[in-house]
Amino acid sequence: MDSIRKKMQSMRADTDEMYQKIEEFEAETNEAITTSEQAECEIRDLAKRVQKLDTRMEDTMEALQVSASKMEIAESEFKDKEDEVNGQTRRTLLLEEESRI
Repeated sequence: MDSIRKKMQSMRADTDEMYQKIEEFEAETNEAITTSEQAECEIRDLAKRVQKLDTRMEDTMEALQVSASKMEIAESEFKDKEDEVNGQTRRTLLLEEESRI
């Protein structure tokens, strides 16, 4: 009879220990879930920021391409005008020399 009581007390102590471990594991699980949810929220926020930055970068790249093409056109026009001015200058010099003769 005494051995049965000791065995039951031992089993009760083991059971209490197991319940304590279960409570600890549940607490750790809840902490991990909370941390995970916070991390997921941060990931969503960062993903939104990245998406916005990508959109802004695409807009900037498009604006850069437009500016670059405008710049090429302006340089081409400048070169044409410069050639025209140089031609007129040469013509003026030739006319001046011709008028001196």
